[in-house]
Amino acid sequence: MSFRIAALVLIGIVCGGGFAAAQETPGPGRVEVTYMPAGAGFVASKGDSPSFGNYGFGTSVTFNINRVIGVEGELASMIATTSDLQFGDLPSDVKAPNMLSYTGNVVVSAANHSSVVPYLTGGVGGLTMFERADLGIDGSESFLTGNVGAGLKWFNGRWGLRGDYRFVAVRSRDDAPAFFGQETRYGHRVYGGVLINTGQ
Repeated sequence: MSFRIAALVLIGIVCGGGFAAAQETPGPGRVEVTYMPAGAGFVASKGDSPSFGNYGFGTSVTFNINRVIGVEGELASMIATTSDLQFGDLPSDVKAPNMLSYTGNVVVSAANHSSVVPYLTGGVGGLTMFERADLGIDGSESFLTGNVGAGLKWFNGRWGLRGDYRFVAVRSRDDAPAFFGQETRYGHRVYGGVLINTGQ
């Protein structure tokens, strides 16, 4: 299952790489591709369901309508870590389920004409949780999600760096597994990424 998630993210990275082009001055270009090699997600406990956290990585592509407003498509994964790296109150001998999220977001950036650009973002999308039989998850389950967050981008011409935080809400489903999804769940996600920036 981890291979399938990694393959989907790799496809997003390869497809997104074609947008890179040179830029003469620091700042956001028309299209930004973010590669997220390092991140983490944490799902808070709810009722009898424990909290848990996973390692995350992914990619996104942002189309900037102007210097302030952008539209972003994002593909990100949460991969279960080994038991000794697990954080949260899930028992140490049980791995959390692997997850894949896919969202569409609106990004509102500060119009400060600087190489350092703070931003706010929010959007909707989906979350697919993959099979984990020892948690009572017998197949893939998909949920509607919403997210809000903020971050900081730093541009150095064609490339840059990005730090991002998201608060995520996952809508409940009556037919979801007892471990996850019968109640609305909330989580937090952070990542550090590398930006590839197109020309103005």
